[in-house]
Amino acid sequence: MPARIILEVRNGPLAGQQFVFEDRTTCFLGRANDCDPQLLCKPQEPQAPENRKISRHHCLLDINPPDIRIRDLGSLNGTFVNGQKIGQRQKHEQPGGSFPEHDLKDGDELRLGAMEFRISIQTPIGCSECGAEIPEAELKLVEGQTMICLCDNCLNKAQQAEIPARPRTVAELVRLCAKCGCDVTTETGANRPGQFICSKCRENPFDLLQQLIHGAARGESELVAIEGYEIVKELGRGGMGAVYLARRNKTGQQVALKVMLPKVAASQRATESFLRETCNTQALQHPNVVQLREAGCSQGTFFFTLEFCDGGSVDKLMARRGGKLSIDDAGPIILQALDGLHYAHGAEIPQVRLKDGKIGKGRGLVHRDLKPQNIFLSTASGTRVAKIGDYGLAKAFDMAGLSGHTFTGEVAGTPQFMPRQQVQRFKEVRPEADVWAMAAVLYNMLTGCYPRDFRKGCDPWQLILETSAVPIRRRNPAIPQRLAEVIDHALVDEPEVGFKSAAEFKQALVQVM
Repeated sequence: MPARIILEVRNGPLAGQQFVFEDRTTCFLGRANDCDPQLLCKPQEPQAPENRKISRHHCLLDINPPDIRIRDLGSLNGTFVNGQKIGQRQKHEQPGGSFPEHDLKDGDELRLGAMEFRISIQTPIGCSECGAEIPEAELKLVEGQTMICLCDNCLNKAQQAEIPARPRTVAELVRLCAKCGCDVTTETGANRPGQFICSKCRENPFDLLQQLIHGAARGESELVAIEGYEIVKELGRGGMGAVYLARRNKTGQQVALKVMLPKVAASQRATESFLRETCNTQALQHPNVVQLREAGCSQGTFFFTLEFCDGGSVDKLMARRGGKLSIDDAGPIILQALDGLHYAHGAEIPQVRLKDGKIGKGRGLVHRDLKPQNIFLSTASGTRVAKIGDYGLAKAFDMAGLSGHTFTGEVAGTPQFMPRQQVQRFKEVRPEADVWAMAAVLYNMLTGCYPRDFRKGCDPWQLILETSAVPIRRRNPAIPQRLAEVIDHALVDEPEVGFKSAAEFKQALVQVM
């Protein structure tokens, strides 16, 4: 049984209804049409006083079972957790302020206006040694308390080593760092079995990677993806890990070696889910998509070998050119990237979760985190080639629950390059969200600015829901009128995205460039 969050409505027209979440997602609560669930005490009277006590976008639930976090979005009447107010905007204040986040526990009660909810958190039981999930049928009850036992595999190992395999209570469980062995029980997150790297070890991913490469040299089977490589230098570092230039000893071939470090314990279920998704990225074979060659996981660390692009990323090119690019530079980059995007949106994908819940072949992969940092440049026969990088990796890492549960911490995408549809329908993002993001990348390349005004101290997710893109000629009046009209149309996202496909956007750009 996967961990799950249950949101039960306690009163009003939706009383008794339960909203069950088993996957990484977000949930906006409020009376706006794009909230799910939409909260109206009197559905037939949208302007009734009872309804007006709930804001259009009242609060955000950030869900990564078994964790759930709530954030008030500047509501006029406040959000209450167990009777305590956690956020409220004063009448004289404008919407868009930033309010603290609060972790919720099993049994917590929420109140928005007159609407009340109860939070239930159900968690699976894991092996106290390896973290593997133990089926409910195999759990034992001792004096009325659920005990956590060893899985069959660890039990067999214990018996062979003649070690007594005593069941352990939850209170006795201790989680150890997969690298240094220190106690990480307070870091891994409640009820999260699996391997984990402590915060101190995470500070130096180079050492982690070197240790794994040495393990590969010893013939450890799970490290075959990085066998025979040596690290040349660091290429970049972010919140989830780092990227290094590596060289294969026998051939001299260069690759980008990426390491990703989960912010919660990597359970067997989450690890398998993420590695399954990487197979979909490996299936993408196109000159304008960075090729993912091999992937693996060991000791709570995920690693990948990727095609190395010698020209670096577009954001670095922008920095070298003073913060923005000319149309002559930006045009070829965006057109090539749109070719890669069009291909990926229609490519055959080997492992997709189908409507019946089974895994099978499907079509199309959405990136969900396009930005200048994820478009890379390579040189082929003296010509610059643009390639979309990290295709699906950030999305898959997040959807597997490995990035932690802070959607508001920008792990579910970069808000500056996200349309409102990606915020409203976090789990069901369609290809047009990528098309909007690609238009935002072009906007950024030509102006050095983001399409929306992200004011300091304001909640970025509420700004996405409440504001529209600033016309590009307000940022840079030198942009030709016809090109500006195409870009502005591409950045429409209310009620829907202006261009539905990468090919449609590219065709419009070609006509005006």
